[in-house]
Amino acid sequence: MLREQLSNATGKQVRKAIREREWTRTTHGLARSYVQANLAIVPEQYAFDFLRFCQRNPKPCPLLEVSDPGNPEMPITAPGSDIRTDLPGYRVYRNGALIEEVPRIEHLWRKDHVSFILGCSLSFDEILTDEGIAQQHLKEENGRIAVYKTNIECQPAGVFKGPMVVGMRPIARKDVARAIEITSHYPLAHGGPVHVGDGRDIGINDATKVDWGRYTPPSEDEIEVYWACGVTPQAIAMASGIPEMITHSAGHMFVTDIKLSAIRT
Repeated sequence: MLREQLSNATGKQVRKAIREREWTRTTHGLARSYVQANLAIVPEQYAFDFLRFCQRNPKPCPLLEVSDPGNPEMPITAPGSDIRTDLPGYRVYRNGALIEEVPRIEHLWRKDHVSFILGCSLSFDEILTDEGIAQQHLKEENGRIAVYKTNIECQPAGVFKGPMVVGMRPIARKDVARAIEITSHYPLAHGGPVHVGDGRDIGINDATKVDWGRYTPPSEDEIEVYWACGVTPQAIAMASGIPEMITHSAGHMFVTDIKLSAIRT
């Protein structure tokens, strides 16, 4: 089974399978022990503002690498990569609206595009499961976590402003403290959660109505735990009305060559 093969593959091998369209689905559970990443691409004239935005909001936007303008390779996190082809899916936002989802973006690429690679919480799936903390989304072939806009406002920078986005994972009550402690060691994958318990406290009035992903109801012995999410730039693109931002489709991540052990603090 290809998923099983890719779960034990390197980041480079996963990117090759995606580039050749052998893999077109979500990347959860792939390249275990390698860091997965979110993507945001903006025109160069907005790149400095977005860099400042990431620096001011490291929880939802932990910065791993910034490309040179017009260069589709990410030479530090993934030498030999091509950001235009190496994700299973992309979203295109223009003037604050989602315009389309596409499998590749070579036809959209411009010489002034600057790519930002941001850490992702899917990176610590392996660590939590190895510690015996169940992750429900890993049990499904195309499993997704529930992702929501919140009432937590990010620190603005230039044209960029808007709400933090979070991802919810049901965690057994007995494991919550341990999950917080474990994930706090990985600030470049969003670190520890931003909220535990009732989502209404952070503006999520109905948890069954997700903004991205898929809702997984907690069982009787589980509680909702919310981590900052790298989908935040997509909410920022909509709130700011930026002329263009290209991102990953939620759950369809850029798999790097960085080992998880390298980002543990």
